[in-house]
Amino acid sequence: MKPAERHPKVRQYLDNLAASSRYTFTTAEARSALGISPPALKVALSRLGRQKLIVSPAKGFYVIVPPEYRSLGCLPADQFIPTLMKSLRLPYYAGLLTAAQYHGAAHQRPQEFQVLLDRSHRPLECGRVRVRFIVRKNLRKVPLQSFNTPRGVVLVSTPEATALDLVGYHHHAGGLSQVATVLSELAERIEPEALAKAAAAAPVPWAQRLGYLLERAGAGDKTGALREFVRARAHESALLLPKAPRGKASRHDDWKLFVNSEVEIDL
Repeated sequence: MKPAERHPKVRQYLDNLAASSRYTFTTAEARSALGISPPALKVALSRLGRQKLIVSPAKGFYVIVPPEYRSLGCLPADQFIPTLMKSLRLPYYAGLLTAAQYHGAAHQRPQEFQVLLDRSHRPLECGRVRVRFIVRKNLRKVPLQSFNTPRGVVLVSTPEATALDLVGYHHHAGGLSQVATVLSELAERIEPEALAKAAAAAPVPWAQRLGYLLERAGAGDKTGALREFVRARAHESALLLPKAPRGKASRHDDWKLFVNSEVEIDL
């Protein structure tokens, strides 16, 4: 008899977890629940992995793959990232294009699930699911809200914090033109006072660039409080496109900004 077959309770353990709406577990949790040796557990889990019943996106962390997601080879990222982050004891939130999609700005569906952390972490793949981790300073100060998923709750940046992050990490969002296009859809969810409050957790140049882009996106009515924030906090002019030559850029006085890049919005 093969080692995995000597421990049918491993499969029963998975069935019990799924029956209680739990679709993730760690090696340590499985050992504690089953009371079998580490080598025997490793063999059993490897066999179940070959059968596509489970997948391990991170060392010692497993995802149970229900039948409806077998073609994906994993649960959708928002259904396992919260428990993975909890097991790693890492504060996180889903942000950028991923967050924009939660808030109804779905002009371009992101090809990866974007997660903000306060430290670096390598990307991961789980079946056909890809997750990208991006370092965010002042992560614990970023305004968040929760969204329900079929497997629990995922934390997502608010529309206002999402707008700021999109500008700050435009290179992870397809560039400034793509960011402006997303902002044109996201703007209806943005509250002006909340936007200025969220700006306190971001570098001031992000607010300067965001104000300009919101105006370009036809959402100038959302920028009043942010304009006051910039007037009080911005002590020097910033470049619209950082690290690019200033050249003959025009200066936008309201936002203390040198406009050194063309922005085209795809509506």
